[in-house]
Order: sequence, then structure tokens, then C-alpha cells
Amino acid sequence: MSTDDLDFTQPAQNAIYDLAVARAFFESAGAAQSVSQGESLFMQDQKGDKVYFLLEGEVSLMRGRKMIDIVKAGEIIGEMAMVSQQPRSATALARTPCRVIALDARQFQGAIQRMPEFALMLMSTTINRIRLTVATLSIGNALSGQDRWRDCSVFDRASLSALLSELGDRTPLYAPRRKTIMSEGEAGVFMYVVLEGTVAISIKGKAVEKVGAGGVFGEMALVDKSPRTATAVAESDCSLLTINRTDFLALVKTRPDFAMSILRALADRLRFLTSKYG
Repeated sequence: MSTDDLDFTQPAQNAIYDLAVARAFFESAGAAQSVSQGESLFMQDQKGDKVYFLLEGEVSLMRGRKMIDIVKAGEIIGEMAMVSQQPRSATALARTPCRVIALDARQFQGAIQRMPEFALMLMSTTINRIRLTVATLSIGNALSGQDRWRDCSVFDRASLSALLSELGDRTPLYAPRRKTIMSEGEAGVFMYVVLEGTVAISIKGKAVEKVGAGGVFGEMALVDKSPRTATAVAESDCSLLTINRTDFLALVKTRPDFAMSILRALADRLRFLTSKYG
């Protein structure tokens, strides 16, 4: 599998992706606009400030001068860069005359509040890609024990306080240093938000991430109900907020900021893994 197969500027096309849900989501917040043949929707390395749903036509994705993919009607373009607030990984050029619906971050978050099922679908497609990427990297021994995902605090102090209040000020889970919190391959019952301390994440025995206060882990198994992809061990004494699947779904439906935060964390993880293809 090449890096082109794992490009994160459009959703994986599989049974998880529901065209009707995607179209209804975009139509709930934006209006169609025409794009002339040869016109760019966005440029490589630009800030990702919009996401696009292609109603008609075809769009070429270019990395440098190389065409890496063709996006067709019914597909989404640019969601990961917009969600993660990172530069575009490719240029999108109209291959034919097109009609698109473009949403900025404010419109996107408002639409999530109206249609939280789209956020769950987008999480699922991203997680599907993460799992495929991990499998490919593991086969090729591309993961290194020296790798570190960039520090990413998903929730700031105010958000953590609001989250604790939303969940009824439940008692945090205490995990002493060196305790295994979750293991690769097991069923996922909870996702975890780190309140205090640091948790080391490893895949196939290789440390790939350290999660500090405000960070999350274990959310993937809650979304797609698949076995854990990684092992998590407390690197120091930790205080953790546990969130089960029922709570998780309720938070996605009632708090679009929570959904956006989880989407951003997944997008960052996918970017890191994709970068390992060099």
C-alpha cells in the first residue's frame, strides 16, 4: 500500500461512508457553488480553512506536480486539514467543471450539532484508515521506538472542567506508575482523558506516544467497537477520567466542541502515522 492510498484529504470509500448522510450534512449548512475547470479549490501547504463536498464533476489531487488521486461526485475533500488546522497535504484542481458545497470551521461545527451522526461517520472513516496504516507500518517494520507523536492537548483546563461537570463530577480513576491501563487486542470499554500524569502508548511493543494532561487515548475502540490497537501504561502516577460508549455518544450528540476535539485528535494521529511512509 502506498502513501497515495492513505491520503487523508478525502474519506475512505467503504461501507462506513454514507453518501446520503454526507450530502444532507453539507446541505444543512452551506450552498452549492460552481468551480470552473482548472480552478483550484485549495493549494498544497495552505492553511486548511474549509472542507468541500463534491456534488458534480471530478477534482484532481496533486502533490507537487504528481497527481495522486481523482475525487468524484459524492466524496469529501479537505476535511482532515480543516479539522486538524494543519496545512494542506495536496492541491485540489477541478478536472472538469464542478459544483461543490464548502463549509468553514464555524459552519462545520454548527452542522455537527444538527447532525452528530456525521461526526461519528467521519470518526469511523478516520479510525479505519488509522488501523489500516498501523497494520501496514507493522508489517514493514516502519514504526520505531524512537518515534514520538507531537504533544497534543485535546482539552484545556476549562474544557476538562466542563467535561467533568457534564459527566456528573465522577470520581477519576487512579493509575499508579507502571500500571497497564489497556492492552493491545482487548475489547474497549472506556476511553480515557488524562487529568494528571503521563501515559505511554505503544504499538507492537514500540513506544509511539506520550499522553499528558488534557490528552486522550482509547477512543478508537469506542467508536468502531474493534479491539484495542495499542497498549497504554502509566509512566507516572495518573488521574484519568473514564468515558464509556454511552457517555461518549451522548457527548458527541450534545457537545459539538467535544466531537471536534476528538476528530482533531484522530486527524493528528493519522498525520503522524502517514508521515512514517516518508
